[in-house]
Amino acid sequence: MNRRGLLKATIGSLALLSLSGLRTLAQKLRLVSDYSGLTEIEVAAELHPTETSEVGSAVAKWAGPISIGGGRFSMGGQVASANSLHLDMRSMNRIIKIDSETQTARVQAGVTWRDLQEAIDKFDMSVSIMQSYSNFTVGGSVSVNCHGRYLGKGPIINSVRALQLVLSNGEVLELTPVDELFCAVVGGYGGLGVITEVELSLDRNQRIRRVVEKVDLSDYPSYFHSNIEKKPEILLHNADLRPPGFNKPRMVSWTVTNDETTVPERLIPHDLKYRANPFVLWAVSEIPGGKMLRRGIEDKIYEEDVVVWRNYEASLDTDSLEPANRRFSTYLLQEYFIPVEKFEQFVESITSILKKHRVNALNISVRHSPRDTKSLLSWAPVDVFSFVLYYKQGRSKRAHRAAEKWTQEAIDLVLANSGRYYLPYRLHASQDQFERAYPESKQFIELKRKFDPTAKFSNLLWDKYLT
Repeated sequence: MNRRGLLKATIGSLALLSLSGLRTLAQKLRLVSDYSGLTEIEVAAELHPTETSEVGSAVAKWAGPISIGGGRFSMGGQVASANSLHLDMRSMNRIIKIDSETQTARVQAGVTWRDLQEAIDKFDMSVSIMQSYSNFTVGGSVSVNCHGRYLGKGPIINSVRALQLVLSNGEVLELTPVDELFCAVVGGYGGLGVITEVELSLDRNQRIRRVVEKVDLSDYPSYFHSNIEKKPEILLHNADLRPPGFNKPRMVSWTVTNDETTVPERLIPHDLKYRANPFVLWAVSEIPGGKMLRRGIEDKIYEEDVVVWRNYEASLDTDSLEPANRRFSTYLLQEYFIPVEKFEQFVESITSILKKHRVNALNISVRHSPRDTKSLLSWAPVDVFSFVLYYKQGRSKRAHRAAEKWTQEAIDLVLANSGRYYLPYRLHASQDQFERAYPESKQFIELKRKFDPTAKFSNLLWDKYLT
């Protein structure tokens, strides 16, 4: 293995955190929850490190399980494990270096994309690949091998130049894409070590114009390949499938332009209020005819000519989606990756499943990703269309059981279409479904035995599926 820049400092000299200090932390159990609010996990202790040395020291000295969390936007307990030492990485939020000549940035893992955007906007640079919203941490995004609407870019592994990783014995490695461990850590959900720093490739910031088109469902794949995929001036693209039929794609593309912006801000203001949004979301999901009302309102909005900076569109805030009250229900995501040639048959079949089980689905956003040959647990072993399902679910055990039933049916459909499902969401898949979707998990297990022989790094995802 290439260990460029291997940091072999002895853990005793790294450290600032004593074993007695960890025992003190453990005296009071703490609850860790993810963004959905459906999963609360009782951990033994919680640590907020600010430097890699603190992480290394804590990992070396803690004998039990260790879990890792950032923005906690996963939805199935991927951030914690029972009785673990939970490393809350959000205090590791320093931007280490920005190089405008090479268009790269080096950041600590707890930096949010919004933090990075504010720093690089001054240099007219933009993030190359990220999710649609800017609240996520960089380390968390790398851990799930995220993707977004960036046309032709694929998952984030394609923009990661290097990362720093703390192993289970406290040793610190600098990994690059030529390392086998690098390819398993990206998309490894914290199962092999703690990502403490990430080096990223960046792009130029540009003015972009929103272009909205509609097409028949059967025509979308061919239209995409002929009119979207082959146009280098299109930076962002997705197609929305809306209830009840999910059969009339609304395509939203953002195209490079030299025209002046229609919005003065270069980034979405931090203090922007979204007071009406949660109530609109509630009305859409609860009032009869609400979904059709939403369709009319959105169509009117999308008729507007909009030109913004790329960083503006990339700085969306999850607060704009936050429901007013999560006491009885919450809003969740699932995502399915389907080979491009099976687009139409999958849409028709998944729509039947959603209707049969009366799933309160608000939207399916379709993106495209080229084949990912780099990451071990690749969700795109071939060119795929990804289907991001946004739905509302009750918080009761009955609602959970119902969701598990239709989700497993949906995953069977995905597997029958030679596809895969995404791992950051609810852990409804059976063991057999997981292993069929990710046969490379056997290789992942072998790497874990090698680099984490006592299975120190854990969370509910790996607690359930790694056998």
